[in-house]
Amino acid sequence: MELDELRSAWQVLGRQLERHDALQLRLYRSDRADAARRALRPLVWGQALQVAFGLGLLLLGLACWTRNVDVPALLATGLILHAFGLLNIVLAAATIGLAATVDYGAPVLDIQRRLARLLRLHGINARACGLPWWIMWVLVVLAVAGLQGLPAGAGTPGWITLSLGVGILGLLATGLYAWLRRPAAVEPDAPRCDGGDGIRRSQRILADLAEFERD
Repeated sequence: MELDELRSAWQVLGRQLERHDALQLRLYRSDRADAARRALRPLVWGQALQVAFGLGLLLLGLACWTRNVDVPALLATGLILHAFGLLNIVLAAATIGLAATVDYGAPVLDIQRRLARLLRLHGINARACGLPWWIMWVLVVLAVAGLQGLPAGAGTPGWITLSLGVGILGLLATGLYAWLRRPAAVEPDAPRCDGGDGIRRSQRILADLAEFERD
């Protein structure tokens, strides 16, 4: 074989290897992107349930305060539930919107930035809509009772006052526990109970993909 023929054969082989590597990278990238997208599905389903639940709270609060405008305690209860239901809907819808608009065809760094924003938003959502339930369950019971119509001069039952006190103590204890556990929160792989594990799993998948692309 002449030298020119040998050089041409090496060039052809080099181009074939480059095409093969590019194809393998595309296939791996597509597979990892699909895995990252699937990891977010439980989060989206959970947020859809939160929208429905928030709508129920909103309607309950609306029904309560419109029927008890002359009973200050029930009027306030209804307005609080109305606002809390709206807050649940807005934060859940924003989380779904951000998760649904992640472009998995974009550069990995852009996707990682998007997921970091999604994780921050989900953290705000979890704290704003989760912690108040130490107290909100009492307001829900009160609002349901208020739908039956109570006289304007009716006093507050003792169990409601007691339950609110227990709820406030529970809320403070939860906040203190979260504050004391802050050092563990910086561990990226540490299991948590905030519902954001799917986002963190997507981040780990994309980190693996970024490392593969660099290699």
